[in-house]
Amino acid sequence: MAKSSSIKVRFNLSAGKNYMKWKVEYPDRKPEYYDPKEFQLVLGGCTLKNHKKTAQKIYDGANKTVCAWVLCQHITLYKAGTFQINEEYNQIKYNPRVRPNWMWDDEVMDGCSLHTMVSDVNRLYYHESWRGDVDNYLMRRFISTNRCSVDH
Repeated sequence: MAKSSSIKVRFNLSAGKNYMKWKVEYPDRKPEYYDPKEFQLVLGGCTLKNHKKTAQKIYDGANKTVCAWVLCQHITLYKAGTFQINEEYNQIKYNPRVRPNWMWDDEVMDGCSLHTMVSDVNRLYYHESWRGDVDNYLMRRFISTNRCSVDH
């Protein structure tokens, strides 16, 4: 199997020195960890990945294990607080105890591609202005027809 050229990003909840940090796995080097108190991540060319069977088991009561991540083409680090999150930002949520899918409002986002996302502490957000002229209605239509890509 060929190795992916994408960067794999997830929030690390494993016990240890990197607990509650962003884990960034680059294809050509060891993983790096970023403290959300110090850094905000801007992810470009994103795809929301979810191992659905594992997520469903967690939703049904099994112990948590890694089952979701963001694949991205590039990542830029900023000082924490560079991007002030407000109501214009849409939170993309993932908590398999609550729902075994990536979610935006009531829409399942598993497998969807997003142009740009920004972290704020342990959360990920998508900003409407990053969609160009694509509005919420069109985004929902993309999602509901399984075309999911909002890469403008």
